Amino acid sequence: MTTRIDRRFADLKAEGRAALVTFVTAGDPDFETSLKIIKGLPKAGADVIEFGMPFTDPMADGPAIQAAGLRALASGQTTKKTLKLVKEFRKDDKDTPVVLMGYYNPIYVYGVDKFLADAKAAGVDGLIIVDLPPEEDVELCIPAMAAGLNFIRLATPTTDDRRAPAVFRNTSGFVYYVSVLGITGTKAPDLKSVKANVNRLRKHTDLPIAVGFGVKTAEQARAIAKDADGVVVGSALVKAVEESLTKAGKPTAKTAKAVHALVSDIARGVRS
Repeated sequence: MTTRIDRRFADLKAEGRAALVTFVTAGDPDFETSLKIIKGLPKAGADVIEFGMPFTDPMADGPAIQAAGLRALASGQTTKKTLKLVKEFRKDDKDTPVVLMGYYNPIYVYGVDKFLADAKAAGVDGLIIVDLPPEEDVELCIPAMAAGLNFIRLATPTTDDRRAPAVFRNTSGFVYYVSVLGITGTKAPDLKSVKANVNRLRKHTDLPIAVGFGVKTAEQARAIAKDADGVVVGSALVKAVEESLTKAGKPTAKTAKAVHALVSDIARGVRS
C-alpha cells in the first residue's frame, strides 16, 4: 500500500531535491497556537510534518523539546487532543504527510488498537516511537503496519552493519538518521560523518534517509540535503516558539510567524 509519505518522497526524488521534515510539539504553547503553526508549515516550505506527542519523561529530547512538552502538558494537551490537531489540519490539507513522534507509554495507556484506529481516522501517516527497539516490533510496529501506517525507525552513528538489518526489517516510509549521539538540539552534525554513514546505510535499505538532530540553519540544511533524501529540523523551531512567548509563557502575535519564517529560510537552503 502506498502512503502519503511514500508519494511525497517519490515526488521529491522526481524533482531532484531533498524533503524538509519539520518537527513541532503538539499543543505548544496551547492548542489554538499549535494549530495555527502547523497549518502554516506546508506554505512555509515543509514537505513532511512531525508532531511531537508531549510526554512527562522524554529521555531522548534536549532542553528545548523537553520545555515545549511541559508547556503543552501544562496547557492541557493530551494524546486525544494531538489526534484532534491532526484532524483539524486535515480539513485544509489532504496531501502533506503527518508523522507522530514520541514515546510508547502514552500510546499504551490510550490502548494500541484504539490509538491506531483513531490515528488513521484523524489522518496520521506514520509513527516514530523512539523507545521501542526492533525486538519489540510485535507491540506496535507490526499492528501499525497492518493498520496502514508507516513505522519509521531511528538509525544512529552506532547502527553498525550487523545491527542495520534488524533495524530496517519492518521499517517503512523513511529512515530517520540521528546525526549526533545524545539528546536533540545540543550539538551540530558532523557533515563528513553524516555523508559516510548515510552512504553506508543505503547498502541496507532502499528507503529514503532523512537526517536530523542539531540542524539549525539553512547552510547546514543545504549541506545535508546534498547527501540525504530529507533534512529534519526540530529543536530550532521549538526554540523559535519559546523565544516568541511572553514572560508568562503565553503566545504572542509573533509566535506562529517566527516558526514559519525560520521554516521558509531553511526550506530555501534545502531547495538550493
